[in-house]
Amino acid sequence: MIDDSALQQLMSLLLSLDGAYAPNTLRAYKADMLEFIAYCEDHNASALPAIPQTVSDFLLQTLGQGIKSSTIRRKISSISAIHRLSCINDPTKHPMVKITERKIFRQLGTRFDQAFPINKQLLERLLDECGTDLRGLRDRALLSVAYDSMRRRSELVSLRIEDIDWLSDKSALILLQKSKTDQQGTGKWIHLSKESASALQRWLSCAQIRSGLIFRGIRPSGHITESLCDSRISRIYKTLAKKSGLDERIVKGISGHSMRVGGAHDLLNTGASMAQIMVKGGWAKTDTVMRYVERVRPTF
Repeated sequence: MIDDSALQQLMSLLLSLDGAYAPNTLRAYKADMLEFIAYCEDHNASALPAIPQTVSDFLLQTLGQGIKSSTIRRKISSISAIHRLSCINDPTKHPMVKITERKIFRQLGTRFDQAFPINKQLLERLLDECGTDLRGLRDRALLSVAYDSMRRRSELVSLRIEDIDWLSDKSALILLQKSKTDQQGTGKWIHLSKESASALQRWLSCAQIRSGLIFRGIRPSGHITESLCDSRISRIYKTLAKKSGLDERIVKGISGHSMRVGGAHDLLNTGASMAQIMVKGGWAKTDTVMRYVERVRPTF
């Protein structure tokens, strides 16, 4: 039984935030807070507002759930954000909660699992597995654009045909309307190589798509949907990786971030500066990029 008052507060706030925050962010806020509200109901405690002791107890009980530090950090962030955006005192800033965080992270560690990098060499193997049917053409275009642009999954599936500028040298530019680091929609032009532009043209031509989203789902019947769910990106990568005969451990390590990691590795090995890598991949923090490239064996 969930506290109706807290639930109503949460849903009302999320409704007011719609359009101001990325959908993935709002989904995380909702999921984490529903879990916290349910915990508070079970323990006869208030969720909105919550006191530091309640938050600390909630975090400590997550230790038995087998989740990672990054997930716990996200839960803390969600509780913090919902309180702040509700104009309620943020309990996660209290020393009691901070001490609890330190205890948890010392026990679990804060190391994150990096996606297995899809560099240029591995990309070619995946491209070789793309067929000549609609699905194969879609996958080839997706792989090529993902590697060229080093964009996030949510950004790839948001790209639109109307924002493509086909250039005279057979390459192309495409305007990324909004990204994780550009929530205001300033926009960023992404350059696509001749190979990527060609793959994109073939996909759009054969699929007879002339407007709207570029990347779309394809049903078993061959029907092309209006969009592609970003969660499908990693599945496409993994499917092609399996077909190429890669070791199961590598396939398991591939995710929607693999193109970004592999692209960053290749850029570093060709002498690109940290600033250039950050601009290409749309990173705002240096330490994030450093985690991506720390295992690179320099070849220059």
